[in-house]
Amino acid sequence: MARFTRFRDTQRRIAEADSVAVIGLGRFGNSLAMELMSSGTEVLGIDADEDIVQSLNGQLTQVVRADSTKEEALRQLAVNEFDRVVVAIGSDIQASILTCSALLSMKIPQIWVKAADDRHGLILEQLGVHHVIYPEKEMGKRVAHLVRGAAMDFLEIDRGYAMVKTVAPSRLHGVRLGDTGIRRSHGVTIAAFQRPESAWQNADAETVLGPGDKILIVGPTAKAEDFAQLP
Repeated sequence: MARFTRFRDTQRRIAEADSVAVIGLGRFGNSLAMELMSSGTEVLGIDADEDIVQSLNGQLTQVVRADSTKEEALRQLAVNEFDRVVVAIGSDIQASILTCSALLSMKIPQIWVKAADDRHGLILEQLGVHHVIYPEKEMGKRVAHLVRGAAMDFLEIDRGYAMVKTVAPSRLHGVRLGDTGIRRSHGVTIAAFQRPESAWQNADAETVLGPGDKILIVGPTAKAEDFAQLP
């Protein structure tokens, strides 16, 4: 019992820090948890599979095997003291929904949940989940935009509005951005630029681009992609 109490106290200390609980440590949850760790965030990982838990032992701040559909199990791990919880359970939709129901009952302020499909996402929204994410769907859309155009990278900030990374078209070379009239003629803004072998910098009206410079275009998705097609 004393050992369990010490473990619980550790979880409380984690919850008070810059920390996130990640429930479900499959491909998506594992990648998310490891990225959070690399950015300095403390992570409590939870999964029902003992082999997965053992494989991540020592790589996360804490990793435990537990049935996340049971509210009591989550309370024993002090998950109720976390401000941010990610439910990354894969194909077991029932387990995902039951876990979210338990977390909502515990009044977790910020719950992020991976949805397997639109129907699953609709149920999560009806439950009152704060953030529903569709990793496979969103990645598919992103890759589609990259495949069809000249963009080097693509990020849809919101529906119909995107940030596109591409090479500065030749018509911008040697001209102050303030003199190009890009926003008026193309409906986009160049937010940043990167010269070869240099770091990214904010762009302004005085910026002059040259061959090989990369740029970040911000604007309506279709217009940003059209601009990325310019030679």
